Amino acid sequence: MNGAVVALVPAAGRGVRLAEAMPKAFVDLGGTSMLTRAVDGLLTSGAVDRVVVIVPAELCESTATALPPEVTVVAGGAERTDSVRAGLAAAPEADYILVHDAARALTPPALVAGVVDALRAGHCAVVPVLPVVDTIKSVDSDGRVTGTPERSGLRAVQTPQGFAADVLVRAYAASGELATDDAGLVERIGETVTCIDGHPLAFKITTPLDLTLARALVAEGAASGEEVPQ
Repeated sequence: MNGAVVALVPAAGRGVRLAEAMPKAFVDLGGTSMLTRAVDGLLTSGAVDRVVVIVPAELCESTATALPPEVTVVAGGAERTDSVRAGLAAAPEADYILVHDAARALTPPALVAGVVDALRAGHCAVVPVLPVVDTIKSVDSDGRVTGTPERSGLRAVQTPQGFAADVLVRAYAASGELATDDAGLVERIGETVTCIDGHPLAFKITTPLDLTLARALVAEGAASGEEVPQ
């Protein structure tokens, strides 16, 4: 099944937990920003027709200069949902939409292609996932444990998350709430979200420890000649 695939990369967040002096997406990772690596992974997949990057308004011009010419750069909003809405508005031709975290900069291109393959197979919403390895506790506002979910039924969700474009547009139109998970908005309108196998390299670079790991992986890949998303 054919159809245009547009990937949205919300990158307007400040990334306070990373404790860097610049917005998280622009932090250096082996000589290349996380944002550039994430975009390159999407384009290298061969499954994406166009990429729309959403950044703070004051960084639009410099970001457009640093990225390939086929990438569209638009201004984001104060919240992630505002930025995704701006990205959707810039992709009217899309039949399928991917939403990808710039902070998952080492995501293998094959994983991107796998999400698109699942969409083209007829699924309206697709997320890559990994099994949860830690025991998870639910707690109340006072820090008291209220339950222990069965780990076998839990999954950690990665990106890119993929959607039939009309489904994601409907999900955003139906919600005025803030959201960090686009699939969650799709679930709320009653659509089924399908899981595919994720990949360990698609981890989110959120803390200084994550950044240390990512830099080590990039350095090791460069030294060994192994495939590391550039």
